[in-house]
Amino acid sequence: MEDNKGSNLRWWILLTVIVGTFLGRLDQTIVNLALPKIINDFGITVSAAGWIATAYILANAVFVPIWGKLGDTIGRKKVYILGFSIFIFGSVLAGISWNLSSMIIFRVIQAIAGSADYPTAMAILAITFKEGKERAQALGIWSSSFAAAIVFGPLLGGPLIDNFGWRSVFLINLPIGILGIIMAMIFINESRSNIKTKFYDWWGGLTLGAMLSSLVLVLDQGSTWGWLSIGSMICYFSIVMFLGIFIKIEHKAPEPIVDLKFFRIPAFVNALVNNFIVFMGMMGGVFLLPVFAQTFLGYSATQSGYLFMPMAVAMMVASPLGGMLTGKVKSKYIIFISTIVASIGIFLFNGLDPKSTAFAIIIPLVVMAFGLGFGMAQRTNIIASVVPQNEIGIASSILALVRNIAGAFGIAIFATILSNRINTNVMTINGFSKLYSHVPLEIQKYIALITLKAQVDAYDYVFLVASIIVFLGSFTILFLKLKNERTDIKVHVE
Repeated sequence: MEDNKGSNLRWWILLTVIVGTFLGRLDQTIVNLALPKIINDFGITVSAAGWIATAYILANAVFVPIWGKLGDTIGRKKVYILGFSIFIFGSVLAGISWNLSSMIIFRVIQAIAGSADYPTAMAILAITFKEGKERAQALGIWSSSFAAAIVFGPLLGGPLIDNFGWRSVFLINLPIGILGIIMAMIFINESRSNIKTKFYDWWGGLTLGAMLSSLVLVLDQGSTWGWLSIGSMICYFSIVMFLGIFIKIEHKAPEPIVDLKFFRIPAFVNALVNNFIVFMGMMGGVFLLPVFAQTFLGYSATQSGYLFMPMAVAMMVASPLGGMLTGKVKSKYIIFISTIVASIGIFLFNGLDPKSTAFAIIIPLVVMAFGLGFGMAQRTNIIASVVPQNEIGIASSILALVRNIAGAFGIAIFATILSNRINTNVMTINGFSKLYSHVPLEIQKYIALITLKAQVDAYDYVFLVASIIVFLGSFTILFLKLKNERTDIKVHVE
């Protein structure tokens, strides 16, 4: 790796990668707001429009580890700029798409390119900020850009869509993206693994991609198809088959795309397990909030988005504060306490009903986000600290992959729990209820009230389950052991 141009440029490098990360996450937030307009313009159904998001998730999940390995191999700056450039190109294409098929193709291009950001950005920061405490602070500030995208999504997206149409949410990426590329070319130094790659693991990448595609597809569509449908069963078989092939390939590959020896590092595995449980519980519970707000509180999509703004601010504040404790308090204790606070925030959603105010959603969101954000830098920093420096890119891509899969798992599992719980509640409430009338209008009101009660109680149940999962997940981090803990330590695995 080339020497830094100067210590005073480190923070410019941080700002540069924040621009890329922010733009990628902002795009996802704004596109969700634009879907109703896209549906009207293309004359498609809501379920068909769902493939715009599904295609993006699939492509993004598949290519994260590939970009991570490629960055370690040919250079992280090259891969970062390449991914950023293709993302802008895909954005422009999406902005001029003419039907659903073209939109899906162009969103896939965006997703493939956008997946280069996380592993390369994290590796660039880990290489740039070598001192442990400073690096944790940088990673905390960088993590807060995810939350910032949630804040500015509705703020920018609503006016853009209302005044310039849905195509503007894609085309706005062009000027911002060009600025980000120029900054990357000026400030970021090239870095790559010290070990020269001779054989790129294409077969490993292909089989991993096939396995992840099957997994994300069944998680996204399983509730629609039916978890025991033929389509789902084919996906299950493909997951097991391609995972087995992938593991065999990686054991024999001279330079594997995913170094399986990482999973012999207890701290690495422990951090992944904690991330998976926490993100599964959080995403599984929180994704239902906009649905609840729009269905039972009568909020519009934009108003629902505004509910999440204080949450994003709380995470932006908490992330760097947690990073400042590096070196003063052991990482596992910071993560443990922060996760407990997050679980309390999710638990506070219990009791939501059609009479709830906006604050009944905002306050628990703020508590949850502050807790989650406070330990975010530590979760990320552990991964970067316990693997060889030349493999930080692929290690961070595994972390990103685990978080994405955990979110998909949470959404799929809790959507199923919600549906099943509603059906159970309807039967239970009906069994304890009596209607002494044969008037059709009264019967309709009776059915509507039972259904409403069943649905509201089901949401409370899901939030309770999610809070318990996150609470129990907090204890997994207590098993973390880092010898002579310093966040800048590198555990080189032979």
